[in-house]
Amino acid sequence: MNRLSSESSPYLLQHADNPVDWYPWGDDALDLARREQRPILLSVGYSACHWCHVMAHESFENPKIAAVMNKHFVNIKVDREERPDLDKIYQTAHQLIARRPGGWPLTMFLHHDDQRPFFGGTYFPDTARHGMPGFPELLERIAEYYATRQDEIQATGDAVVAALAEIDTSDAPTGDALDDAPLRGARDALLQQFDADHGGFGGAPKFPHPGSLDRLLRHWRASAHSEEPDTQALYAVALSLTRMAEGGIYDQLGGGFCRYSVDQYWSIPHFEKMLYDNGPLLALYAQAWLVSGDELFRRVANETADWVIRDMHTPHEGLFSTLDADSEGEEGKFYVWTPDQVRKLLAGDEYPVLAAHFGLDGPPNFEGHWHLRITTSLADAAAANAINESAARRLLDTARSKLLAARDARIWPGRDEKILTSWNGLMIRGLAIASRAMQREDLSTIAAGSLDFIREKLVVEGQLLASYKDDRARFPAYLDDHAFLLDAVIELLQSRWDSTHLEFAAWLADQLLARFVDAERGGFYFTAEDHESLIHRSRSMADDAIPSGNAVAALALGRLGHLLGESRYLDAAEQTLRAAWTPMSEFPHGHPSMVTALEEFLQPPTIVILRGAEHDIREWRQNLDAVYAPRRLTFAIPADTVELPESLAIRTARDTTVAYVCEGPQCSAPITSLDELGALLSETRSNRESS
Repeated sequence: MNRLSSESSPYLLQHADNPVDWYPWGDDALDLARREQRPILLSVGYSACHWCHVMAHESFENPKIAAVMNKHFVNIKVDREERPDLDKIYQTAHQLIARRPGGWPLTMFLHHDDQRPFFGGTYFPDTARHGMPGFPELLERIAEYYATRQDEIQATGDAVVAALAEIDTSDAPTGDALDDAPLRGARDALLQQFDADHGGFGGAPKFPHPGSLDRLLRHWRASAHSEEPDTQALYAVALSLTRMAEGGIYDQLGGGFCRYSVDQYWSIPHFEKMLYDNGPLLALYAQAWLVSGDELFRRVANETADWVIRDMHTPHEGLFSTLDADSEGEEGKFYVWTPDQVRKLLAGDEYPVLAAHFGLDGPPNFEGHWHLRITTSLADAAAANAINESAARRLLDTARSKLLAARDARIWPGRDEKILTSWNGLMIRGLAIASRAMQREDLSTIAAGSLDFIREKLVVEGQLLASYKDDRARFPAYLDDHAFLLDAVIELLQSRWDSTHLEFAAWLADQLLARFVDAERGGFYFTAEDHESLIHRSRSMADDAIPSGNAVAALALGRLGHLLGESRYLDAAEQTLRAAWTPMSEFPHGHPSMVTALEEFLQPPTIVILRGAEHDIREWRQNLDAVYAPRRLTFAIPADTVELPESLAIRTARDTTVAYVCEGPQCSAPITSLDELGALLSETRSNRESS
């Protein structure tokens, strides 16, 4: 066993018995590199990564290749989910050096003294093929280069560090007025990239991009009461969600989405399932159901939530991170079928319906096997079997249940059971939104339990931590941890009021302002001011696989600032938008979350405060929740709640249920009729959306 054996990361533990003399990132490894003047081989990956497993089997488990690594390098293994700070820096450095996007596994070579990179790549095969050098030959060449070309290596490192600083540089905030041009720009650019045949954006590989779809859905909502509602934006969202739900990227038996599709049709996924994708997608499908009433969207939202509860949650704990792409050493083996396997499990009248619906009556689509995706509508499958659609649905549901039970008995893919604060924040938000849209109190219960777990286990000595595994909370939390969690708490407070959660939201906001803010330029750094010193302190405004931490911070701080009447939060949100103004204006479709924060800055959210008996205000809230209103926040605060902040305490309870409607600092007189409240909100929405 090497030095990874005492780590908590499942990914690092996967490499603990490699013949490579791996170190985790830390002083021991960095001091050794300086002492022996050996370059650092940095390998970054995560436990569910298929190509990480391939490179491990080919190279890191090979004693001969390991010997070359141990001879020439100090070898450091990093879990990108525990150390996104390192991953962000060296992924960007790879793109600068290689002039192409990176990925995982990320393989970077660093100077022994200052960890500046001088060469990098992603997956390298054990022998030369596909136009790539063999990994052992590459190692020897890099070792020789390092021994003889120090001047060039130093120059490369200097150039990379300078470029990193330039990437995150933006103009100092000005006093110029912010306008809605990025809202229109994002809409137009996203629709230009929209795949009108298959949904989504661009070609293969195709990612869900829930932030972009959310942006288009909100854009449609803002136009809905105008003379020309933006039906193109709504169509793009509806088609994309439909095609994803029908495709193999969606788990047709167990619910939940895989990370991306390897083709443009959403047919065959990369089979890993990540918590961070499914949180935003859960929210989006639940909201799309409110908009459309489409039963497909409701079913997918419910099944995705059920998957989270069933497979990614343990009572009294938070939510796990990922399910692996591989099982028994093969990608996708857990998920695929043959017609004979399915036929043996189903009744005679079940198989023809399921086979027609999910493509088992066609050719195999994944390495000689069948991965389920909808190829024929249920109505057509019913007609082909001379039964009505209701009967076909019953047969399909029982057949799916049987296949899921049989699949559960297979050897499972690995589950990464570390609990990440940021990813939990994304899913808590998704569960809270879905709980209101679909009137499922169990989802807000799971969300609240996960939040309380984080509060109890991941706040240590007054600081939030990023990761929890095996009774150990580790790593100082990043911007995303604080921002995503703050956003989630605000959504959860709308599903169930808890004053301790409001206090926690204010604490998170204060942590952002005290430890992450860029006081000179606005916005927030990815790491806190007391974080480990690295070659670069990232400050990104754009979305990538997950929303921008700066954007979510701007949105959540704006909402909390209006709720509490706290100008510090509102000012920080505005300064973040000003810091992001230039890149957001030039590339709005790369900043959809920041554009949404801008939208709420230009038109602050409508905040509805309900006071009264718990049962009555829940009924009022559920009535309001039945409408998709993304710029409306509703907080149902029981009449007996005490020790509220002043901004809420003045919205006093009365003998009957009462509502207060606030826009910015202006609030309505008390409203005691649900019909009157509905009329006021309808008038307010119409006025704002036509302005």
